[in-house]
Amino acid sequence: MRVSKRASAVAVGAAFALVAAGCSTGDDGDKTGGANSDGTITIHGTQPEVGLVPANTTETGGGKIIDFMWTGLVEYPNDGGAPKNALAESIETADSKVYTIKIKKGTKFHDGTEVKAKNFVDAWNWGAHAANGAQGASFFSDIQGYADVNPADPDGADGPQKAPEPKSKTMSGLEVVDDYTFKVTLTAPFSIFPTKLGYSAYVPLPDSFFTSTADAFGKNPIGNGPVKFVSWQDNVEVKLTRFDDYTMADKVKFKDLTVKIYQDDTAAYNDLLSGTLDFMEQVPNSALAGDKWKTDLGERGKNVPTPITGLIAFPIYDKRFQNADLRKAVSMAVDRAQISDKIFFNSRKPANSWANPLAPGNKEGNCTSCTFNPDEAKKLLEKAGGFQGEMVFYYNADASHKDWMEAVAQSVKNTLGINARAEGIPTFAVFRQMVNAHQMKGPYRAAWQQDYPDVENWIGPLYVTGGSSNDGLYSNKEVDRLYREGTAAADIDAAHAKFAEAVALVDADTPSIPVYFYSNQWAHSERLAKVEVTNVGEIDLDSVELK
Repeated sequence: MRVSKRASAVAVGAAFALVAAGCSTGDDGDKTGGANSDGTITIHGTQPEVGLVPANTTETGGGKIIDFMWTGLVEYPNDGGAPKNALAESIETADSKVYTIKIKKGTKFHDGTEVKAKNFVDAWNWGAHAANGAQGASFFSDIQGYADVNPADPDGADGPQKAPEPKSKTMSGLEVVDDYTFKVTLTAPFSIFPTKLGYSAYVPLPDSFFTSTADAFGKNPIGNGPVKFVSWQDNVEVKLTRFDDYTMADKVKFKDLTVKIYQDDTAAYNDLLSGTLDFMEQVPNSALAGDKWKTDLGERGKNVPTPITGLIAFPIYDKRFQNADLRKAVSMAVDRAQISDKIFFNSRKPANSWANPLAPGNKEGNCTSCTFNPDEAKKLLEKAGGFQGEMVFYYNADASHKDWMEAVAQSVKNTLGINARAEGIPTFAVFRQMVNAHQMKGPYRAAWQQDYPDVENWIGPLYVTGGSSNDGLYSNKEVDRLYREGTAAADIDAAHAKFAEAVALVDADTPSIPVYFYSNQWAHSERLAKVEVTNVGEIDLDSVELK
């Protein structure tokens, strides 16, 4: 899952489109002034999986830091409103296929160089090129010429055949018009494209990135956002500080930010209660029992629904899990209502659809295998030929996943008679490294946090062949075809209709198990006079005011 600011979808007219005006350059008041402008805040974090390179970061530990450090073309308001321009001055199209993007003049990277159109085009070409191995490469697959820089592997990532060598270093659909204008040509009309542009894969990179290596840059990144990088001590903390030359409206009102890296969220919660931690985006499950967190925190504890779904993914590259009837049997053996009640104390709702209810275009109830049905589950298991040996459900042990994952395993064991158990991997970073290396030997915890506000984001990255977060290597050519037809649809309604057809096939295959819909119980310290969260429950830095 990934973190970024989000909101509801924006419609793009066939004749002309302009994302609504939003943040602008220029001084709108001294937002960094005041008695506490030199203060420091400390927030909860986890160890980033890889270096801090935007197109290569697809998880939350590094994702939140990248979102703090970079400003993209559009932003997603906290209140769920339509996307607004951030660094984009305008985004125009006559046909939803060719987009002309003008960026604001005078904005800077943290190294003092000006952000120009070339920095977007070069960054997107780098992220898309197969040789660079960026995890988010598929986010550029809508752009004309993507297949020339990232040709499809003829038999999948783990097959014996090698993917063809790229034919080009750059995508033909990207063109720098002048210092502040670039043109994007898609392979087909796609009305949702402007909505996607707030995701961090689409941010610009400074010229210095291309004279360095991705590994070196990732350990000392240079962004263009309201805070800049200071230092990173693995498994301890990442330090950031205010970028005083930042000219956009979302300036921060404090000086320094420490992202403290935890291996245990109960320890983080105790730090929050003692006042040494200023923000935690989700209190641990142990604090939910009897509404303890409300007693502990009072008005400093908040509850907000967020477009995040807790899932269990299947390693379909493992032959034991390639039978769809087996996967459906396991899904129908999970008692989601009991997990919601006994583990989460009804703070999270049982999942019943493949996308989160807050995603525009989602259809409630379209996950037929999300219904707890022991009799049907047993029939499906028999049809699949049973399951031999132990079924281990894996999770990262540095957050509150042990209880609900054990409940899932126990439900499967009780319902199907499979020898099932749950096992923790010590840290999220190690866990994600195993996922990306396709080393999981059983179903594993996953979660998807909406990258941009549309149901398309719940299909393309997760269930289309080669999708950026299709970690289990699920593949269905008909799903791919319907998805492509959806992205080529003339308007959003037509696109959503095609996506719904694709989801019906995903439902029949059950490549993962939606378990629950999130509602974040977040909290802050007494040091903060004001703080808001983004649409996905992360701290909104420019809202923070210290006492």
